[in-house]
Amino acid sequence: MDWQPDEQGLQQVLQLLKDSQSPNTATQRIVQDKLKQLNQFPDFNNYLIFVLTRLKSEDEPTRSLSGLILKNNVKAHYQSFPPPVADFIKQECLNNIGDASSLIRATIGILITTIASKGELQMWPELLPQLCNLLNSEDYNTCEGAFGALQKICEDSSELLDSDALNRPLNIMIPKFLQFFKHCSPKIRSHAIACVNQFIMDRAQALMDNIDTFIEHLFALAVDDDPEVRKNVCRALVMLLEVRIDRLIPHMHSIIQYMLQRTQDHDENVALEACEFWLTLAEQPICKEVLASHLVQLIPILVNGMKYSEIDIILLKGDVEEDEAVPDSEQDIKPRFHKSRTVTLPHEAERPDGSEDAEDDDDDDALSDWNLRKCSAAALDVLANVFREELLPHLLPLLKGLLFHPEWVVKESGILVLGAIAEGCMQGMVPYLPELIPHLIQCLSDKKALVRSIACWTLSRYAHWVVSQPPDMHLKPLMTELLKRILDGNKRVQEAACSAFATLEEEACTELVPYLSYILDTLVFAFGKYQHKNLLILYDAIGTLADSVGHHLNQPEYIQKLMPPLIQKWNELKDEDKDLFPLLECLSSVATALQSGFLPYCEPVYQRCVTLVQKTLAQAMMYTQHPEQYEAPDKDFMIVALDLLSGLAEGLGGHVEQLVARSNIMTLLFQCMQDSMPEVRQSSFALLGDLTKACFIHVKPCIAEFMPILGTNLNPEFISVCNNATWAIGEICMQMGAEMQPYVQMVLNNLVEIINRPNTPKTLLE
Repeated sequence: MDWQPDEQGLQQVLQLLKDSQSPNTATQRIVQDKLKQLNQFPDFNNYLIFVLTRLKSEDEPTRSLSGLILKNNVKAHYQSFPPPVADFIKQECLNNIGDASSLIRATIGILITTIASKGELQMWPELLPQLCNLLNSEDYNTCEGAFGALQKICEDSSELLDSDALNRPLNIMIPKFLQFFKHCSPKIRSHAIACVNQFIMDRAQALMDNIDTFIEHLFALAVDDDPEVRKNVCRALVMLLEVRIDRLIPHMHSIIQYMLQRTQDHDENVALEACEFWLTLAEQPICKEVLASHLVQLIPILVNGMKYSEIDIILLKGDVEEDEAVPDSEQDIKPRFHKSRTVTLPHEAERPDGSEDAEDDDDDDALSDWNLRKCSAAALDVLANVFREELLPHLLPLLKGLLFHPEWVVKESGILVLGAIAEGCMQGMVPYLPELIPHLIQCLSDKKALVRSIACWTLSRYAHWVVSQPPDMHLKPLMTELLKRILDGNKRVQEAACSAFATLEEEACTELVPYLSYILDTLVFAFGKYQHKNLLILYDAIGTLADSVGHHLNQPEYIQKLMPPLIQKWNELKDEDKDLFPLLECLSSVATALQSGFLPYCEPVYQRCVTLVQKTLAQAMMYTQHPEQYEAPDKDFMIVALDLLSGLAEGLGGHVEQLVARSNIMTLLFQCMQDSMPEVRQSSFALLGDLTKACFIHVKPCIAEFMPILGTNLNPEFISVCNNATWAIGEICMQMGAEMQPYVQMVLNNLVEIINRPNTPKTLLE
């Protein structure tokens, strides 16, 4: 007998669905409580599916919402649904996948996929055969609904579909999907390609067996009228380029011609998918050989794609010049991740790995959605690295027209082009830089904020060359103008200038010493001016300055300028505020640079770091014992605090001894060294090594407890942990001398093993 709802129960569920569409928060709270109550009744889920699939008299949003609440229930408690309820839901889904409403079809598709992803594909053997059968339906809605569901299943469970667990249903599905590439409905054609595309990257056997048919069918759809179809064709070709380039090589000339057209497609989504092709091709060994003769067409297309679109400009508020007084909205601030301290030997430390990654983010972060402009710029960047100087004959004639163009959007794209090729074409650009750099420095005071900000970024890409010239030629004017931009009225320009200045600091190092007073005046003034997001970047610029000029910062006049605003921020921030991370990182660099100059400030800073470590450890322990009552702590607080303590120990040397004597840091360190999180251990061993150098008298009593822990962390699976543990052992050996004898066995075998391992990173080997 088919399940039937009780009329009163049905009215209650409908009322609940209506209420949950109310914007009133109080109503929302009542709805949440009511949902909790109703979820006690297993057949509540029958009511939900009934509203979704059978109550055609209700409006679509209410029916769809019923399905989405059911989906959340399936996600949370599907395992505890009684079998009759689960069976009723599955049956209803399959019977109604062809609902007249596309919203309801999509909702049912999501529901099917959610059930399937709960490990149910094995338990629902009729699902795939029935969906594949429904594809043959004469009724468009049924075919489209079934395809929508299949596409979601292919996205969620591509590996499972190609496994023995299900008897490899792909062997039937792939040939079936390929038949639909010629279907009369563009939506169906698009679903069919999207389904097959899910299996390219994993090189599913069933697809590899049909690869030639697949490619043939794709070529047949190359000029399809429907943008969604063209987008999926482009996406397929980009992935095939990565996994089956052998099959594309015979057709490479015509594929490139096709992609040149599609990169200019009037539909931006198609153009973006096509543009990815150049990024992927640049990574293939055959790139130079197959693309050289097409550069003359490709370069102008990429350059053209680098202009801001009208939509971008609206989103970026490109016409708003002064916005520095507008507070930042919190969701604009991307989470920052602290990069834990890795110790290297002094001569290795000139350029720690990865100092580049952060700077080269393209300039328009607020639009961090990938778009045609960014993709075109990235493609030009990688192609410049492949073709080097050979790119310039195609670019230089264009650049002249762009850089001096009266329209700011065009000029802006020219400056972006110049920045994108900086790395790959540097040698070929050198003859032009003496006149280009002054022009770019002039662009720093353009009346358009977006031109000023891109000029900051592009100049930072040429910082290395600027620093290699006599300082009065370019370094001094560049620095002067960048410092003005740090105080720009526009937040995006402030951000770009701060980042560019940090890059310049890394390149110039002690060349900046003569200008320190002026630099500090600007950075300190920015403290009073910046909104939240840029303040975090400012800390980075100050920390990088300290790293770059080192002990030259240790002058009373510099300390008087820099420390009061930093300490003021330090006092304003609460212990649970994540803004402490960048500030602690910044202070860590400052403490290391100022050395004894940091003494007047060290006590409160030291105390707070110890407190942060202690609080985090206590919270972690409470969480372990009562996970239902307490939240897991954010261990980054502890990691950043340990790193700042390292900075203090390194900067203050012997002066840190009294601070250590008056605190329980050694006990805390013993706990941190055994933490489950590798980054915590990594920072603990760095601190242990620094304390060993600075005040061994406090480390020595703990050696017997610490050495076994150090020994077990000589595990190259965790490179940075292993690196820091090794370094700490070395520092301890130098202090212990012959007293090291009892501990040799704990570490020697592991060290010898690491030395003999293939591919051990250089810093660890040293």
